[in-house]
Amino acid sequence: MGEDRTSTQVIVVGAGPVGLMLAGELRLAGADVVVLEKLTAPTTESRASTLHARTMEILDSRGLLRQLGDVPNDRKGHFGGIPLDLTLPSRYPGQWKVLQTRIEELLGRWAQDLGADVRRGHELTGLTVTGEHAEAEARLPDGTTASFRALCVVGCDGENSAVRRLGGFDFPGTDATRDMLRADVAGIDVPDRRFERLEGGLAVAARRPDGVTRVMVHEFGARPRGAQPDFADVADTWKRVTGEDIGAGTPLWVNSFGDASRQAGRYRDHRLFLAGDAAHQQMPIGGQALNLGLQDAVNLGWKLAAQVRQRGPDGLLDSYHGERHAVGQRVLNNIRAQALLLLGSAEVEPVRQVFAELAAGSENVRAHLAGTISGLDIRYDVGPGRHPLLGRRLPHADITTTESTTTSTSLLRSGRGVLLLLPGDDARREELRTLAAPWADLVRTVTATSVSEDLAAPDTGALLVRPDGHVVWAGTGDTDLTTALNRWFGQPPRATGVPAAQGAPVPARLPDTAPLTAPHTVPVTAPAPAPAKKNRRTDMNRLTGKTALVTGSSRGMGRAAALRLAQEGALVAVHYTANREAADDVVTLIEKDGGRAFTVRAELGVPGDVHELFLGLESGLRERTGTTGLDILVNNAGVMGGVKPEDTTPEKFDQLFAVNAKAPFFLIQRALKNMPDGGRIINITSGLTRFANPDEIAYAMTKGAVDQLALHFAKYLGPRNITINSVAPGITRNDNPVFGIPEAVEQMAQLSAFNRIGEPEDVADVVAFLATDEARWITGSFVDATGGTLLG
Repeated sequence: MGEDRTSTQVIVVGAGPVGLMLAGELRLAGADVVVLEKLTAPTTESRASTLHARTMEILDSRGLLRQLGDVPNDRKGHFGGIPLDLTLPSRYPGQWKVLQTRIEELLGRWAQDLGADVRRGHELTGLTVTGEHAEAEARLPDGTTASFRALCVVGCDGENSAVRRLGGFDFPGTDATRDMLRADVAGIDVPDRRFERLEGGLAVAARRPDGVTRVMVHEFGARPRGAQPDFADVADTWKRVTGEDIGAGTPLWVNSFGDASRQAGRYRDHRLFLAGDAAHQQMPIGGQALNLGLQDAVNLGWKLAAQVRQRGPDGLLDSYHGERHAVGQRVLNNIRAQALLLLGSAEVEPVRQVFAELAAGSENVRAHLAGTISGLDIRYDVGPGRHPLLGRRLPHADITTTESTTTSTSLLRSGRGVLLLLPGDDARREELRTLAAPWADLVRTVTATSVSEDLAAPDTGALLVRPDGHVVWAGTGDTDLTTALNRWFGQPPRATGVPAAQGAPVPARLPDTAPLTAPHTVPVTAPAPAPAKKNRRTDMNRLTGKTALVTGSSRGMGRAAALRLAQEGALVAVHYTANREAADDVVTLIEKDGGRAFTVRAELGVPGDVHELFLGLESGLRERTGTTGLDILVNNAGVMGGVKPEDTTPEKFDQLFAVNAKAPFFLIQRALKNMPDGGRIINITSGLTRFANPDEIAYAMTKGAVDQLALHFAKYLGPRNITINSVAPGITRNDNPVFGIPEAVEQMAQLSAFNRIGEPEDVADVVAFLATDEARWITGSFVDATGGTLLG
């Protein structure tokens, strides 16, 4: 009897914004993740309410901003209560007011839409790490225990982190010596105050559009209480400092926060990681804490996914601690300085005055402080080179390619790296494209015909950008692209023969620890509430982050192909002509199994068909991903003839060719404007192009034409690493009444080498394989999926 345990690749502890951001990043990069959260429902408390420019850029790079709607913005921030203009070169300068509950809701939906398994009511109580895996024990609300096994565990569970405690991480620093009381209060009317320093203390009041007022107050000389305050404590302190009585208000939330400052000595201990407040504790001044944690998650997510999928190059995971610990230490230093300026009494006034004069009178000082608070000044050590963008985040810029006009942040929506070829020497750009081609599954190559001045740098031929948006190579001629690709993305699968989803030759290693490797196979049973079918996706994530269009997918082989691609992690557009109900059923099945899909309608074989289809397709893709990129096209839709040669009319003949041959050609033509390098095109043809059936001459002619699409387009699309192949089914079960006649089915089965008729899933599995990176060396082929019918 197997042990009752859930196995996954990564366990994230904590379903706050940081944990959910990390879960989404892991799923976007193809890693399986279970999130354990001790709360049974999301909190209604919003400790944080500010997003800064760098975090806004990150959310934009994942296509999440539009879902936030109109967000209030103020370019005026502060440093220790001293007014500071936060304007810097960015599309999102300043402070953006978004309640933490709203961010948590947004990121939770995003992560779960991508397939993250969020388990609420699971409190971490035990943690065991071996050379091969990490095991976690969690207590459920009914007192029972659930067991989990993973390659690693990440603590995103706040300043009282159980992962940090159970994992034995050191957490040096200082305890709080001062604090601020905070409450959200309804039914009061007090003046708005922005860090108003009064004789007895500091007061802040901000009335929200919903009528609730957030008040914060510090009484000079007061020591922390050692316990959370109640509303009477807040009201009494407010009255002593301001002279105003807010005691009749209705408190919605009350807490306090102190100036404690601590940072974990290490963010990684082999299979255990810390992120967000689990890694660093700081006073939440200026809204930096939440932003710091979200940026931890984005830095770690793609690196950890590469490692658990065994594509991580040597040292990649070590760079998480190296990069983020330094950033955290710098932020904690500036917060400590702000706390002194903000909470100090009369003795700090001379320092405040000098500081205010410097910030107002020196643009260099102002820009330096604004960069520190916003996160826009972060620069990582990413390797050799002197380019001004090296190690920094890719600036927001408008980019025009041969296919469309886009933005630099939009290029990162898929969670892959980007090689951006800037306008210049065409021969050099083609050379760089060829060099990067083996990494096409991990790095998207984009050729720009023009860029806005933000990226217009002299003598820069190209930029290599990590999935988190930081530039790691600049094509100025003094450094090598292949070296940078190997350093950040590992050896290419084409150089090793190892598929991207199954392994890589260079796992990250530490001198004193073993690499992260796949766990030994153990019997696993997923306890409720995870759906039983969801576990099927554990090893079927080869298309996570990809988008697919399957024509004619409301029934038959198209339906099976759509379901199969969704199981592999793709977002699938389910095309139909008339039967909306059947298409909706396919979407429902996909979503029930944890996948993502939407419907798109168009009648093929009529004027304007491709235009109508892509209007709906692009609208659906843009809504769900923020872009119109299409990675996979399956040309499945078709009509049978069923007419003897002597009864075939010109009208019937034209209809067959319009739907079966003309539409696929122009769908491919149009799709290539949306398809990135490394895309996949799969055309469903027929065994009748090799097996005679006089009643289907016209139909077979159309499918023979489709076979030619693969042969000739393969040569044309080779330079872009786009594969195109024909899949030829044999006698495959569909909704034709003949399949309900046992005698007919038995007779048809005898034509197959396996003595059975084909099932739609038989063909769908072939389609799914051709859509993955494992089929990267197959193009222009005719794939016999007839079950041996053509053997003779």
